[in-house]
Amino acid sequence: MSANAPHAPDPAGPVPLLDVRGLAVEYRIGRRVPPLRAVDGVDLTIGPRETVGLVGESGSGKSTVGRAILGLTPVGEGSIAFDGADITRADQRTRRKLSADLQVVFQDPYSSLNVTRTVGQTLGETLRVHEKASRAEVGAQVRAMLQKVGLPAEAASRYPAQFSGGQRQRIAIARALMVSPRLVICDEAVSALDLSVQAQVLNLLRDLQQELQMSYLFIAHDLAVVRHVSQRIVVLYRGRVMEQGDARTVCEQPAHPYTRALLMAAPVPDPDLQRSRRLARAAAPPRSPGALAAASCPFAPRCPHAVAVCRSARPPLEATPAGSLVACHRWRELRESPERDLTITTEARAG
Repeated sequence: MSANAPHAPDPAGPVPLLDVRGLAVEYRIGRRVPPLRAVDGVDLTIGPRETVGLVGESGSGKSTVGRAILGLTPVGEGSIAFDGADITRADQRTRRKLSADLQVVFQDPYSSLNVTRTVGQTLGETLRVHEKASRAEVGAQVRAMLQKVGLPAEAASRYPAQFSGGQRQRIAIARALMVSPRLVICDEAVSALDLSVQAQVLNLLRDLQQELQMSYLFIAHDLAVVRHVSQRIVVLYRGRVMEQGDARTVCEQPAHPYTRALLMAAPVPDPDLQRSRRLARAAAPPRSPGALAAASCPFAPRCPHAVAVCRSARPPLEATPAGSLVACHRWRELRESPERDLTITTEARAG
């Protein structure tokens, strides 16, 4: 398929900025070992000026989805379209052009910054790749961007090692925004920061989105953090979508047992509620590292509600009355479960 071939739009609405359909990615770990299917049939869309959160535990495949969108990981099946053009297997030339619209902020800003170059050199290089600008123009834009992310203009003459972790992440954000991208993939962009700095960076990302009118794919393992910045949330487990919907519905009316488990993992200020959550987690079956049958629910080995059908048939994504989509055979039965009392809203978490 051509890198510029049209991608079939959703007939129910306009063409999204990013449209991922049936994405599958496999990793080969040896000649005699079957390939590991890290991502299995993921659908994902992001509209203009929208933030979609992609959440799941370590090993869920969320970072692999981000790498596939960026062209850093080969796609096995499915398609990825950006602004209506298919980029699933785009060549290097197309990817270079696309990088002006599609940028990334990684988890560890120190390893992604060249320690031998000043901040100004790093940010200026991004700009020079895409725009023909004089040294004075580049310097002025670098200083202006540093100020946008809350750093002084003179930071341009310093090296990454002279900044704290939160400041380095601001530099990484500035580098991603130098070319005015339309979509930024934030891959665990705040998980390495302490809570106070984390909140500052999250607020910065929200402010920049409003100012620059861009979209985010926000990848993280903490559902509370994802809720803070996202309009919609996609919950991933072992490469498959378990649940997706608007952020408030997914967090306050979770339909999938795995989504509930993620919510229960978040600390809360109520000691009795925290104790109940801890006991519930301790009673749950442990995570199974074994191979996963294609015709099954991937969460079945850990799910306290699993029955025979969960181990023999893959659940389809179904619409719930709340408007979310859930892949669970028993979601209707569990909808009124007392276990729902263990989930909390953001307001309750704030205490």
